[in-house]
Amino acid sequence: MALYNRVNGRVLKEKMRAETQKRVTISFYKYHHITDPAVFRDQLYLGLEAMEVLGRIYVATEGINAQISVPEEKTETFRAYLYSISFLNNIRLNIAVQDDGKSFFKLKILVRKKIVADGLDDSTFDASKTGVHVNAKEFNALAEDPNTIIVDMRNHYESEVGHFKNAILPDVDTFREELQLVEDLMREQKDKNLLMYCTGGIRCEKASAWMKHQGFKNIFQLNGGIIEYARQVKQEGIENKFIGKNFVFDERLGERITDDIIALCHQCGQPCDDHVNCKNDGCHLLFIQCKACAEKYNQCCSEECQHILTLPEEAQKEIRKGVNKGRQVFKKGRSENILHKPE
Repeated sequence: MALYNRVNGRVLKEKMRAETQKRVTISFYKYHHITDPAVFRDQLYLGLEAMEVLGRIYVATEGINAQISVPEEKTETFRAYLYSISFLNNIRLNIAVQDDGKSFFKLKILVRKKIVADGLDDSTFDASKTGVHVNAKEFNALAEDPNTIIVDMRNHYESEVGHFKNAILPDVDTFREELQLVEDLMREQKDKNLLMYCTGGIRCEKASAWMKHQGFKNIFQLNGGIIEYARQVKQEGIENKFIGKNFVFDERLGERITDDIIALCHQCGQPCDDHVNCKNDGCHLLFIQCKACAEKYNQCCSEECQHILTLPEEAQKEIRKGVNKGRQVFKKGRSENILHKPE
């Protein structure tokens, strides 16, 4: 039995967009030693496929990291199944803040070396020895403390559209870059409180443990990340210190937390915080584009890509043959096609 979905991605996306059943977008993670990730992966695939779960899951010897979409009518069945796995029993499930049910179009479970690429190579490092987990109310109190340094543990294109007030927003492409930056930042400020946050908590889980491993003492992390924070401030009616949109790694590319639009369209410079991928299959650059520019450039990042889309499919394939697109994320100064870059 094939444990992969081999159907063409475009076909699956059209099926997802036409689907009428309600879905719930859920994310969760757990650092736990998995003896045989490949065997666990196959068992998990069979269990989730039977419930029509879609999404992207990474499995490694260090644990599991999942972002999925579950049919609403099967959420309790899914929860029971997940909790039947001993190390996932009663695990916190982060429910999407703004959800149209169109977050994923297929189920993909990959075995990786790590569930979060960190570039670390230290056998004495224990990712389970984390900093202090804080809820939304505790986060706000720490944020008001002048002895606190707030650091956004996400990449530049995530914080560009939304972040906590007064947070340090590192201009980095990867988590491994961020770890070194934060370590350097805190070296001369060891008496300060380091308060970290990310999307759902998984990066801070490892980052806080790493900082403790490096000898830092006052380490705090937002439990459940921005997703859980947004839920708590709404439910408890407390002050929301996050502004803008929360970038997410699925088809939605973002969920709105506040009405503030703090970013600009990368093509015309007008206020906009909608991330898109260039429509040209040979590019797929991730960038911010307003509706007017999407119409003007046919959902492309440049006139060059727009022109390529007018060519026959075979000609387009020939142009992109042998080209390694790599991680096509927007970076200040990386793409000459981007005219308006954040300061």
